[in-house]
Amino acid sequence: MSAIRLLVLGAVRQHGRAHGYQVRNDLEYWGAHEWSNAKPGSIYHALKQMAKQGLLLAHEIAPSTAGGPPRTEYEITGKGTEEYFGLLRESLTSYDQKTDVLSAGIGFIVDLQREEAVALLKERVRGLQEWRSSVTEYYTPEGGPESIGHIGEIMNMWVSSADSGAEWTQGLIRRIEGGAYTFAGEGEPFVGVLPEAGENPYERGEPHEEDRS
Repeated sequence: MSAIRLLVLGAVRQHGRAHGYQVRNDLEYWGAHEWSNAKPGSIYHALKQMAKQGLLLAHEIAPSTAGGPPRTEYEITGKGTEEYFGLLRESLTSYDQKTDVLSAGIGFIVDLQREEAVALLKERVRGLQEWRSSVTEYYTPEGGPESIGHIGEIMNMWVSSADSGAEWTQGLIRRIEGGAYTFAGEGEPFVGVLPEAGENPYERGEPHEEDRS
């Protein structure tokens, strides 16, 4: 699973309709260019590809009175919404994905209802525990990694990763169950997008040929 599809669909969905530069600006505002493959080229490519796939609807709008080419605004479709929530749920439950996938999922977790978010995270914990158990069929952590030579360090890394991942996820579950954050159906959501003319303090300032498209 690639984080870019989830990030782009989620960004467009939050705006209702957004052009490519708005999506890029939002993802840079979230710092996604630092922890994922959300670079300008991949963002614009994802927008166009998902429009071809029917996940986004492309609207060509008139150029501004100040001049410049017409821009394309994107709107998520019913099919795109279904894809978005499928990717979101997968990102929260799949323990063997890259960190950028989980990060993207956490960024949109409040689009789910609180109970579902907790259930998905508990499924993640179960997956991590099962993965740990499969590793310890061949490696006994209590014996230390040296017991099977330097290869034991690999097993030790996997067990440590499973333990830390489960601990972090269980902490998040406790916070959500304790009432943290505003989830779907609970009121006004947290606003995580920039207004059209809003200043982005994290903008990279690196122009791309499609920024004005």
